[in-house]
Amino acid sequence: MKVDAQAEHRWLHRLVGDWISEGEAVMGAGKPPARWKSVELVRSLGGVWILAEGQAETPDGSESTTIMTLGYDPRKKRFVGTFIGSMMSNLWVYDGALDEAKKVLTLDTEGPNLAAGGTTAKFRDVIELKSDDERALSSYMQTANGEWQRIMTATYRRRA
Repeated sequence: MKVDAQAEHRWLHRLVGDWISEGEAVMGAGKPPARWKSVELVRSLGGVWILAEGQAETPDGSESTTIMTLGYDPRKKRFVGTFIGSMMSNLWVYDGALDEAKKVLTLDTEGPNLAAGGTTAKFRDVIELKSDDERALSSYMQTANGEWQRIMTATYRRRA
């Protein structure tokens, strides 16, 4: 069984490489944002998937590891993937699409509601390619009134 890479697979492969990042997360009203630095190695799997493994020191000083998988399902005409982290027990399952300009990939998912424990909420991770050597990741949670609230943002720069 062979899969021929399509334009969407090639778009994902622009993320392949060795990256450093700086990020911040909203910690609640009146609290300063939590900041961190991380490294991420993104590799190709068969030319049709990417695997991104990140290492960071969390704001509380502990180490964390994250793994993201992303691919494109030609039958669904949608991007698909997953995200896990050593600091959480939830498996995030992605479903997403590129914008018309082919600069922004929006990935929808569901997970634990950060504002109301014991419930779930809709989340959105947005990957924006700013150049071949810089990208941004922003995460949003949908509030009870349907608005999207940014909860995290990170800027990635390719290591030389």
